[in-house]
Amino acid sequence: MGIKNVNEMSFLDHLEDLRWHLIRIIIAIVITATLAFVFSRFIFDTIIFGPLDMSFPTYEFLCKTATFINIDSSFCNDKIPLILQSRKMAGQFSADIWTSILAGFIISFPYTIYQFWKFISPGLHTNERNHSKGFIIISSFLFFIGVLFGYYIVTPLSIHFLANYSISSQVDNQIDISSFIGLVRSSVLAAGLIFELPIIIYFLTKVGLVTPQFLKKYRKYALVIVLILSAIITPPDIASQVIVAIPILILYQVSIYISKVVIKNQKKKEK
Repeated sequence: MGIKNVNEMSFLDHLEDLRWHLIRIIIAIVITATLAFVFSRFIFDTIIFGPLDMSFPTYEFLCKTATFINIDSSFCNDKIPLILQSRKMAGQFSADIWTSILAGFIISFPYTIYQFWKFISPGLHTNERNHSKGFIIISSFLFFIGVLFGYYIVTPLSIHFLANYSISSQVDNQIDISSFIGLVRSSVLAAGLIFELPIIIYFLTKVGLVTPQFLKKYRKYALVIVLILSAIITPPDIASQVIVAIPILILYQVSIYISKVVIKNQKKKEK
C-alpha cells in the first residue's frame, strides 16, 4: 500500500491514519502492562509501598534536615501510623490490574509520543520537522522528571501528612488499598502530565492560540491556578503546596521563553 502525501489525504484518510497510530499505542501499553503484571510483586513491595517505610529517601533527608536545625520532626519516627487492608473480594486483583496499566502507560510514554509525532509530522514543513527532532526526547524527559517528582516529593509528603493527621486518638488509620494506591497513582501521573506544560505551550503558540504577551499578562492568574493545582495534588499544608508550586512556576517561565522563540522563528519565515 503506497504512502499518500499529506495534502492528498482526505478527512477519512486522516482518521484511518490516527486509528492505526492509536492501535499501535494501545498494543505497546498492553505489552508493557503485561510485563508489569508479571513483576507486580516487585512493583508493589519496592515502589508502590516504598513511601510507607521511614527509610524512604525523602523521609531520611527531611529527618536529617530537622535534626541539623535541632527541631523535633515526625519524619524521624520509626514508622508511619497506617495499616493497609483490602475490603473487597477483588480488591487486590483490581489494584494489580490498574497499577499494571498505569505502569505500562508510563514505560511506553516515549513510544506514545513517537506515534503522536508520526501523526502530526507530515503536516509540518521540512525545516519545522528538522527543528523539532528533539520533541520526543524532551517531552519524554519532562514526563519522567515529573513522574519522579510526583513519586519522591508529592507522594511521600501526602502519605506522611494524611497518615499522621488525627482528629482523635480513638480513630486508627486503616486505609483501603484502593484509596492508598489511588493517591500514589494520581500524584505520579498528575505531576508527570503537569511537567509537559512547555510542550503544550509550544503547540498552542504554533497554532496561534497563545503568545508570550498573553502568558505574561495572565501570569498572576496562572499563579492562582498553580496554587489550586498544588492544593489538589498535595496535602493541605502550606509547605507541601509551595514545594509543588515552585517547579510549576519555573516551567511556566520556561514556557514563556519557548513561546517567544516560536514567535521569533515564525516572524523570520514571514520575512
